[in-house]
Amino acid sequence: MPDTPAIPHPLDFFRLLRWLDGRPLLDTIEPYRRAIFSEVLATFDPDGTPRYSLSLCGRAKKNWKTADLCLAALYRFLAWPSTQGNDSYILANDEGQAGDDLSLAKKLIACNPSLDAEVKVYEKEIARRDDNGVLRILPARDAIGAHGKTYLFAGFDEIHGYRNHDLFEALAPDPTRHDVLTWITSYAGIRHAPGIPLYDLMQAGKRGDDPRMFFSWYGGDFTSDPAAAELPPEQRANPSMASWGNPGYLDQQRKRLPTHKFRRLHLNLPGAPDGAALSGEHVVSAIVTGRKRLPREPGIRYFGFADMSGGSSDDAALGICHYDTLRKVRVLDCLMSQTGRPPFNPRRAIKKFADTLKEYGLSSVTGDAYAGETFRADFREHGITYTPAGIPKSELYEALEPLLNAGEIELLDAAELQEQLLTLVWRGTRIDHQPGDHDDHANAAAGALVLVKSRRGAFVVTDAMLARMEREGPDRLSPVPAFFPGRT
Repeated sequence: MPDTPAIPHPLDFFRLLRWLDGRPLLDTIEPYRRAIFSEVLATFDPDGTPRYSLSLCGRAKKNWKTADLCLAALYRFLAWPSTQGNDSYILANDEGQAGDDLSLAKKLIACNPSLDAEVKVYEKEIARRDDNGVLRILPARDAIGAHGKTYLFAGFDEIHGYRNHDLFEALAPDPTRHDVLTWITSYAGIRHAPGIPLYDLMQAGKRGDDPRMFFSWYGGDFTSDPAAAELPPEQRANPSMASWGNPGYLDQQRKRLPTHKFRRLHLNLPGAPDGAALSGEHVVSAIVTGRKRLPREPGIRYFGFADMSGGSSDDAALGICHYDTLRKVRVLDCLMSQTGRPPFNPRRAIKKFADTLKEYGLSSVTGDAYAGETFRADFREHGITYTPAGIPKSELYEALEPLLNAGEIELLDAAELQEQLLTLVWRGTRIDHQPGDHDDHANAAAGALVLVKSRRGAFVVTDAMLARMEREGPDRLSPVPAFFPGRT
């Protein structure tokens, strides 16, 4: 590792350059962005090792995230002295985004003769003339083949669509290189649950337990920057708003975009997919922040719903809730799954669920009809009566929607539940999860919340449920007629 005085400061490097419109580059970089560049690229430990090997920078769209990634890549690629070479990567979501990122890098080089003199520009990469490195800008899927290769810099542009850590594993840094930097940008994604890379990285950043990770986040609900903490959500998520010269832009976007898209793109909050079945705004509003589980209270009648699994890929989930007669809201008290991730032994999950049901004073649970009599018999062995609901999950979700929209639901602060509810979509005439997704936690919660009865026996019945009852009779819809008092 070279002595730190031999490494030029990134702001000194940028001071020599111009932006695409001819302005001095440094004049286009606001103070908060200068602070990020200085902290990530020019902070060193006493032995000269760079302080940070990982940087996560999140803010809403149009806030210079991609520009900053390209500038950081060019600085590391061209100005950083390295005896092991300056090979670098920028990984984009798809071919189109990769083309945009590559175009930006090429334009920066074209309008700065001092850079152009140092590189050779090819169709999909930029090479140093001294043969000490290549900057490759690729769609993420095309980078899997780089597994095991050494590099100085890897930039991941907009990781909100990543479902797993496979790409990060394929491009894991060379442990023998102490100056490797991974720079990640993103705005919030649709999926927001453990196992999703952006979620996992955000939780690590919030915990602050990785001394080699730099975490910068600007969102409508949270920011890592104390100077922006008290700002309104729109300003908090858009720290570069002043650079737009368009004070009406966000109001315009709010009117033109669906709420869930505006939240995700311009407030940097978890959003929802196209065709989302439930309002993201109402789902998030129903979550009681910080509430993980409510204990049993004397005098309250609880109801349970189980979404069982064979144990190979899906979770088994149990939801328990009650009806608050004073506030007239349905409260989710407990949401749990089996111990450990799939694969698992479903019979152990049944014992765990049965113990929890008894803890809440329950001797019965409602659930789907999966696996016929198998789970009914297993629950019976533990003293719990398992009753199939007879209601398709699509109709449970359909019944849940008006309750959410009316503010008559209180949900637990559970990442899996939020992510699954937000990603439910209409598939033809049914509400279901998308291919490759799951809805076990959502189904357990929806079943408990929809089937809960107040002391007066109130129950939400959708038009679809009534139509089936007229065709088939209430016993086909639910073997427990008490769910439908007064309905025949």
